[in-house]
Amino acid sequence: MFDGLSSKLERVFKNLRGYGKLSEKNIEGSLKEIKLSLLEADVNYLTVKEFIENVKNKAIGEKVADSLNPAQQIIKIIRDEMVVLLGDNEPLNIKAKPPVIIMLIGLQGSGKTTTAGKLALYLHRMKRKVYLVPADVYRPAAILQLKKIGASINIPVYEPSEENGKVMQNPENILQNALNIAKKQAYDTVIVDTAGRLEIDEPLMNELKSLNNKFNPQEILFVADSMLGQSAVTVAKAFNDALNISGIILTKVDGDSRGGAALSIKKTVNKPIKFIGVGEKLSDFEVFYGDRIADRILGMGDILGLIEKAQESIDEKSAQSIENSLNKKNFTVKDFAEQLKMMSKIGGITKIAGMIPGFSKIKDKFNPELAEKEISKIKAIINSMTEKERINPGILNGGRRKRIATGSGTAVNDVNIFINKFEEVKKMMKAFKKNKSGSLKNINNIKNIFNKGDFK
Repeated sequence: MFDGLSSKLERVFKNLRGYGKLSEKNIEGSLKEIKLSLLEADVNYLTVKEFIENVKNKAIGEKVADSLNPAQQIIKIIRDEMVVLLGDNEPLNIKAKPPVIIMLIGLQGSGKTTTAGKLALYLHRMKRKVYLVPADVYRPAAILQLKKIGASINIPVYEPSEENGKVMQNPENILQNALNIAKKQAYDTVIVDTAGRLEIDEPLMNELKSLNNKFNPQEILFVADSMLGQSAVTVAKAFNDALNISGIILTKVDGDSRGGAALSIKKTVNKPIKFIGVGEKLSDFEVFYGDRIADRILGMGDILGLIEKAQESIDEKSAQSIENSLNKKNFTVKDFAEQLKMMSKIGGITKIAGMIPGFSKIKDKFNPELAEKEISKIKAIINSMTEKERINPGILNGGRRKRIATGSGTAVNDVNIFINKFEEVKKMMKAFKKNKSGSLKNINNIKNIFNKGDFK
């Protein structure tokens, strides 16, 4: 997420930290580099200009150059201004009399239908009773896609009447009938997946305006593809001018290395980003917090986000099991396998890494994709071990290792490498128990263990 921008800013900060004492000239030079980095990230020019001016005024006005830790103070100012740019979290308006209507709008290909499923799952986990409504009568696969998504998360989907494969209802009739059902069956939230277009056109806007005027939804959320950068911001502004949207959902944020849309859209449209899509799974959906995203962009991690992911993914029994394994004197392969399983539930190394404070300092030496491949091979090896071998890997002689290699589709050398790596992890766990404050050191150790590319 925003890796390209993060890397460029980290280089600027590294230079700042290298100065024993900052002068106004040094500050000016660093701000020019930051300005260029933001423009290359496709952030709106006027937004960048105002951002740099604000940082400059505060940096010079507070006489940062005379402080004991000038670089840190400037970075703090940049971080604070970036939080303003990204905006505060604004929760959904779902306290109205049910059924609450949430209408998703946007261009075709922005990910509205998948986002409808993600939002439905998020609200379902909040104990809301959700009803999905497909109001896109133009794209043949749209209704079927939403039905499949709903079935996968056990959330009901309204089925418009069809004849010879053609939808016989218009969007207004679909939503009216869906609301009637929602009231009868006590659904408290109705999510409407509206039609998109390849580009903005008058018929689309008129249809959306008609739905808005007739049903007065509590939320009109514009779904924007973050990969489009400033183009997404331009489209968002057009939709907002026509419909007065209540918020924005950014999709495909996990694949966006620049961050132009995220850093421009709030300032330009003056509407909050409420959620972000961070992966292909329906669970890859996060509430947007400007301060946390700013921290990620600036390489400070997102420890609160990591904790929340863990709480969502790991039940109390599993969490207790992990704690018990950490406190055990003898850390076994079985314990290690459980931790790998929990890590996969949270999102795997690739997603976890960027949320760890201090990770930006080692990410150039760390290859998450290579680490994931090695872990997949390790899982196959562990699955081929007997219960006895997992508890006591010391009994693994040549014959047992050969059997494990055959069963896991690996080579005996791979099994040997894994056992050596496990012993390293075991030592690391002991060190972690003694000094829990040494988290960054342990991250480096994990990097060394899983990033060598030993498996062939």
